[in-house]
Amino acid sequence: LSEIEDALGVITTEALDSLINVLPESELEIEVPEIHAFDVGVLGQLLEGKCAEIRQRLFLELQDTAFDKEYYPTKEVYREKVLSWCQLLASRGYGSLSYPEIYGGANHIGEYFAAMETMSYFDISLVIKYGVQFGLFGGSVLALGTEKHHKKYLTQIGNLELPGCFAMTESGHGSNVRDIETTAHYDQHSQEFVIHTPNAEARKDYIGNAALHGRMATVFAQLYLGTENHGVSAFLVPLRDSDNQTLPGISIEDCGEKQGLNGVDNGRIWFEQVRIPRENLLDRFAQVNEEGVYTSPISSDSRRFFTMLGTLVGGRIGIPRSALSAAKSGLTIAIRYAHRRRQFGAPGQPEQLIMDYQTHQRRLMPLLANAYALDFTLKYLTSEYINNQVGNGREIEALAAGLKAYSTWNTTHTLQVCREACGGNGYLWENRLAELKADTEIFTTFEGDNTVLMQLVAKSRLAEFKQEFHDIKFLGLVKYIATQATISLTDMNPIITRKVSKEHLRDSDFHLAAFSYREQHLLKRAAQRLKHRIDQGMNSFQAFNECQNHLIQLAHAYIERVILEQFLWNISRVENTEVRNALQQLCHLFAINLLHKHKGWYLENNYFEGAKSKAIRKQLTELCKEVREISLDLVLAFGIPDKILGAPLGAKGD
Repeated sequence: LSEIEDALGVITTEALDSLINVLPESELEIEVPEIHAFDVGVLGQLLEGKCAEIRQRLFLELQDTAFDKEYYPTKEVYREKVLSWCQLLASRGYGSLSYPEIYGGANHIGEYFAAMETMSYFDISLVIKYGVQFGLFGGSVLALGTEKHHKKYLTQIGNLELPGCFAMTESGHGSNVRDIETTAHYDQHSQEFVIHTPNAEARKDYIGNAALHGRMATVFAQLYLGTENHGVSAFLVPLRDSDNQTLPGISIEDCGEKQGLNGVDNGRIWFEQVRIPRENLLDRFAQVNEEGVYTSPISSDSRRFFTMLGTLVGGRIGIPRSALSAAKSGLTIAIRYAHRRRQFGAPGQPEQLIMDYQTHQRRLMPLLANAYALDFTLKYLTSEYINNQVGNGREIEALAAGLKAYSTWNTTHTLQVCREACGGNGYLWENRLAELKADTEIFTTFEGDNTVLMQLVAKSRLAEFKQEFHDIKFLGLVKYIATQATISLTDMNPIITRKVSKEHLRDSDFHLAAFSYREQHLLKRAAQRLKHRIDQGMNSFQAFNECQNHLIQLAHAYIERVILEQFLWNISRVENTEVRNALQQLCHLFAINLLHKHKGWYLENNYFEGAKSKAIRKQLTELCKEVREISLDLVLAFGIPDKILGAPLGAKGD
């Protein structure tokens, strides 16, 4: 029979099964009762955190008919719709959430971030318009201005009587704020600053609210007193009058259609010798009196510059939280679809759910773990930012920069995978994935280009490393050497590098030790490489440039270690056993996935051997399968109402 089979070209007996093993039609569909692996409500409350009330209130607001969306509006119609949404939210108190109560606010920066995160489930253009008006423009007045500015402007900004812009970015300089070219020369005779765009590259570019609606801008410019440059300061510059007509000396051009976010009126601005009152200098960190004398509470130009920018770090907290909401939306759509969509199967058997395919689990489950890991870490970042607004916030700035980059890169990747996982249905505009992808692409480059931000993170880690050795005493040095020796004896001994048991590979202590080892090894090697070049006479800028790839790896390793620590800490606080077990599975998956991703580095550095690498890969597959079983409950815990999700493909239904 085998010879005949070969001669006829029949490959397997499955060909015969397809002819003789046909099930009755009634047996092809099997109803599976809805059984929850854990209390979804408990997990949902954990994710909502301290700002649960405003999230739920805003979800209800956004389901009102006033927020009904069109799928294919023109750019012009969409912009007016987004403006009307912002006005409506402002009239209900959402615009001034972070402002002092005396100016109509709630004095609650946490609720402001929660509002941004919640709106991001609904419409990203709305979030950006909201963030530009109340976060960047209003936030700059609050953080960089003084009482006279607060009294005059904050109430009008919070209720959107005064639409505004945040004009920092220039065409020729992008993320390099220190070297922007817009100038502000002080005219002592008239008691005015003269704002000017000296060349085409100095135009303010990609400014939200500029093309249509902004009537005033916070403009960053080089402050000149005579011929002396005192560095970058911020100024309030009127753009349009009360009839929305552009003022003399102001030229504005619409950026036009973009890949996404077409509900935001981005524009370009030029200034031609525009005069503003001396009082329009936002003077918290730099003052100029009537005689043109410059003073500052911070003597160092460099420290003053970074202190000023540090007050605006809130944008790098709102953006990653917004990005995470988009990723959660994408995952909800793709995972629910995968639990309904059937494709292929054994001959004569029902088609199989695509979520039961190993490749589908491998694509989506690690991304679900990432979403939970980032959720806990971004809440930690927000809390640290709120609690450290007074004092040295350099560590918070670095963490915000790194998490902004990590989260937005993760969202871009997540939405691409979710779109592919939904096939052609994911390409339809009505199912939101195309919209989410288009609108969040820019997140990787605004509020700071991600690669540049990761370099900032690496610099921060090196500065801390240098300070540790600068402050260290003899006994501290002995302790440091002993610690390094202990790591070599424990983590690097042959038994550990070859250990492949399930218990070991799913041990959170092992995960954290591996993450910490990679970070510390990359940190020490980066410091050595930089020092070697500088000792040979190379300037620090060139030395840094030659080590950039290494430094980016260091930044990633630092952020991943922080994320894992926060994930573990949050799990330790959960009292409900089933919820804690579910989160523990996700945390194991998050860690194992990254160990697998970085296996080349660990193998090169002899942290584990080939057999262990293979065992990690096996655990990754098993964890994806286990998390698949609870994945519907995990996305249900995100708590996104069907109307807000806006995707028939991912609707939960009744």
